[in-house]
Amino acid sequence: MKEQTSPYFLVIGLGASGMSMAKFLCSKGESVIATDIDASRACLAEELNALGIKTEIGFHDQKTFNQAQALVPSPGIPLTHPHIKEAVAHGVVLTGELDIFAKYNTLPVIAITGTNGKTTTTTLIGDILRACKRKPFVGGNIGTPLVENLMNKDDTDIIVAEISSFQLDLSTAFRPDVGVLLNISEDHLDRYASYEAYEHSKWSLFKNQTPSDTAVINQAIKGFDKKCKPLQSRILSFSSYRTGRTDYAAGIGSKDIRIEFEGRTHILRTDHLKELKGAHNRENIAAAVLACLCTGRPGIHDMIKGVESFKNLSHRMEFIKTINQVSFYDDSKATNTDAVIRALECFKRNIILILGGREKGTDFSLLCRDVKKSVKAIVSIGESKGHVMETFQNICPVIEAGTMQEAVEKGFASAVPGDVVLLSPACASFDMFNNYAHRGREFAARVNALEDQTND
Repeated sequence: MKEQTSPYFLVIGLGASGMSMAKFLCSKGESVIATDIDASRACLAEELNALGIKTEIGFHDQKTFNQAQALVPSPGIPLTHPHIKEAVAHGVVLTGELDIFAKYNTLPVIAITGTNGKTTTTTLIGDILRACKRKPFVGGNIGTPLVENLMNKDDTDIIVAEISSFQLDLSTAFRPDVGVLLNISEDHLDRYASYEAYEHSKWSLFKNQTPSDTAVINQAIKGFDKKCKPLQSRILSFSSYRTGRTDYAAGIGSKDIRIEFEGRTHILRTDHLKELKGAHNRENIAAAVLACLCTGRPGIHDMIKGVESFKNLSHRMEFIKTINQVSFYDDSKATNTDAVIRALECFKRNIILILGGREKGTDFSLLCRDVKKSVKAIVSIGESKGHVMETFQNICPVIEAGTMQEAVEKGFASAVPGDVVLLSPACASFDMFNNYAHRGREFAARVNALEDQTND
């Protein structure tokens, strides 16, 4: 293809987000170049080339970065990437999916962020809205890029978007009608200079909101009162009854959620829900219901139907099977310590915990209290095996495993009837697997193989 001389957007990374962004910008008449350091993306390049999009695959050219009109990095690419830093130093603009989406979107938006529970809550909001006869597009960090809706609108009447801190880092203009902040705990400290920087990224979801918008926020978040003061939006908070606070829109008990909204009180029973167990899921339900109430007073009975229709997501406390009265659960999506704590709280005791992987500035000591209370033994995997051993060897037995098969077999060998073998790693998966889903599938496959061996 001819050398690009006109102003162009440089899309960096050709995962799902990058591919959709390149196609969308091209559909809007923009000149686009797409680049990916991974040579295996060559087949994707052919698809883009057919649309008139120039590609640079298997390498990065600093000249291409420096001469771009704007850089559009995919969320997984650090903004400290040397090619990006040099281009920005030359005055090249950085932008991302959220601001490009915001420029063209005309539908109301519910945006959900937080360290844990984003995907569950995003999916749950979609289920509730469908039960209320709405037509939501559910996308963003959950899997389907937001610009896909701009290219294929169908009958959508509202956007439900899972938003990551990486997406927020590139946003200056994105403004959700309803923003939801579920929680903040240590995560991605390999990408952020400090916990405070990560925390600031999460709170930035609300920075462009006006008094006509709504912020739905967990009162348990550290610094809640101070952080809320500068917000312009209406604030609806949710809180456990245990805190003693009463200034919430949703109060969360062990068996119910009390919703106070626009002068009305609604009680949602949660003790019968099979798919949304645990205190963390009651928080997710409270946040989802408050967000949906802000979209135009949907019927509370329809909302309850939406909650009850929810099906648990893969790799999030997913029951695999029971072998000789030992139960196996896949919580591979638990890639930070707070998510592991929430998983341990669901069982409380008799847990064999499979822990480890690639660390993200992980502080395993945050798990010590809960491990001491609930875990009989740890099976450590991945690059962090040494760190896991160092942290927990004086609390419970720590058994090292080189593969997932070995981890499952050693976990089972350590268990007695009534125990739970729980994969909840507190780490990223990239040292041994393609992603957390690959790790979870491998765990399930090894559990199924173990059952076959046990039955022989």
